[in-house]
Amino acid sequence: MTKTDDIEDSSAPLIEHLAELRNRLIHSVAAFIIGMVICFTVWNPIFNFLTHPLCAAMADRGQGDCGLILIKLQEGFFVAISISLLGGLLLSFPYIAYQMWRFVAPGLYKSEKGAFLPFLIASPFMFFLGAGFAFYVVTPMAFDFFLGFQQPGTVLSDEVNNATAGIAFQGSAQEYLSLTIKFIVAFGLCFQLPVLLTLMGKAGLVSAEGLGNVRKYAVVGILLLAALVTPPDVITQVILFVVVYGLYEISIFLVRRVETKREERLRAEGFYDDEDEDEGDDPLMAEFDTDEDK
Repeated sequence: MTKTDDIEDSSAPLIEHLAELRNRLIHSVAAFIIGMVICFTVWNPIFNFLTHPLCAAMADRGQGDCGLILIKLQEGFFVAISISLLGGLLLSFPYIAYQMWRFVAPGLYKSEKGAFLPFLIASPFMFFLGAGFAFYVVTPMAFDFFLGFQQPGTVLSDEVNNATAGIAFQGSAQEYLSLTIKFIVAFGLCFQLPVLLTLMGKAGLVSAEGLGNVRKYAVVGILLLAALVTPPDVITQVILFVVVYGLYEISIFLVRRVETKREERLRAEGFYDDEDEDEGDDPLMAEFDTDEDK
């Protein structure tokens, strides 16, 4: 067999993996398009649902009309498109995650499959939990804060100089939708923090001790994150900071539990003992060297 034949044979598995990846991507894109078309047909009820926090905040202030306006002619179309894109992604995400799992699962060890699958399930759950928290808790408080800057116009006498200009909310539909989606996506992603750090802890990339040592830097980072992803509203920023910092502390607890269970398992299997710990040997290397189950 010539050297050229060796190269061609070695490239065959790569071509098969690329073909498999292409098929998975085609299925994922098709699912996303189907979800987007479904959401486009019902974008109006979805938009009405998304405006509920605003309408409730305005009703509490005695403002019965919570209608939004279209500043640009094409704005209504882009509102429908934005809702379709977000809704299509949410509808198709379970199927897309399944396609991702089917692609990476054959290359994982048996123990790795059992470790990775719970995180694949927890990730969308935590995202929807964060999105629900943003929609039902944060946005009503934020919108009530913003509406507080309105003022009624008054005329104290016949003199024009004594008149005061009124400030009334006439919101753009696209701007409101953009702000609401920003809240939902920001909190949904922030709620991924325990999932991400716990997965990294299980892979040995981070440790509970290391996360605790950089706690002060994490506080600064969370403050910057709260300032960037939320509007200039102190109340909303404080809420996001408290929530994300709480998730960070929960992540440290979860990583510590992962480390404890891993140490107990290694001790039971004979890979971890006091002598190895004193000599500085890494029991994880012994585990990876002897793990041949796939």
